Amino acid sequence: MSRLNGILLVDKSEGCSSAEVVRVVKRKLAVDKIGHIGTLDPFATGLLPLCLGTGTKIAQFLTAQRKTYTGTIRLGIETETLDATGTITRTAPVPPCGPEILRELQQRFSGESWQTPPMYSALKRQGIPLYKLARDGVVVEREARKVMIEELTLVQTGEDTLSFSLSCSKGTYIRSLAADFGTALGCGAHLVTLRRTACGRFSVSQALPFSLLSDWATEDPLPLLSLTQALRDYRAIAVSSETAEQLRHGQQEVLRDLPNAEAVDETVRLLSLDEGELVAMAEWRQGRWQLVRVF
Repeated sequence: MSRLNGILLVDKSEGCSSAEVVRVVKRKLAVDKIGHIGTLDPFATGLLPLCLGTGTKIAQFLTAQRKTYTGTIRLGIETETLDATGTITRTAPVPPCGPEILRELQQRFSGESWQTPPMYSALKRQGIPLYKLARDGVVVEREARKVMIEELTLVQTGEDTLSFSLSCSKGTYIRSLAADFGTALGCGAHLVTLRRTACGRFSVSQALPFSLLSDWATEDPLPLLSLTQALRDYRAIAVSSETAEQLRHGQQEVLRDLPNAEAVDETVRLLSLDEGELVAMAEWRQGRWQLVRVF
């Protein structure tokens, strides 16, 4: 099997699932371990970071990063899936949506709120994806989640169409947000297009189009990000080679010699002083550092 390790940024095309992207890349590149960060629905496009090899060990530190999207919303039509792939369940006249109305919507839906995941989602109940239950007409209770919507912008691009751009926290469902806009306007709405443009500092402009991967020559180098590059949002603390060796053996007592955290619950990278390699990730808990992951 391949010894590829790191993060591969892929620009997912419309019509394929995130799981399909993983299958194609795993088969094409002969990678034994691979996973993706942040599921994109088949109709959605844009940035899908893939963790290859040892890159899978840092997925937990990347999933929490905020994500940025653009897309379009159709007003006056509700669907069972809250997007354009679902059956229409209701139609209604679309009220005027001038700049003042849109500013009010932006203010109302910006910031922290509680959002209930839709039934048509990849979340599981007793091992069964909710979307499979929904297709069978089964509706189950879903626990609401706290989400954060940042930098929300709405623009009317047609009598019944809005375009948007926004940044949001992990676990935010844009389909649900589109439906909420429609409810607030009293006419209903659904998501028509969605494109993820960024995930943390990763930008879709850095990503490799998925269509190119199918024909990628295995001898050609891939634009992989190293673990250290991928985690550059986390503060780095250099440790001696001796300390690095102790940490790799799980000896946490040496963490007492590190400088204190700069923020509550801060997570930092521990890099070897001589080679700059990623040694471990540590988190500040209850007034002291604790190892979270060792490499």
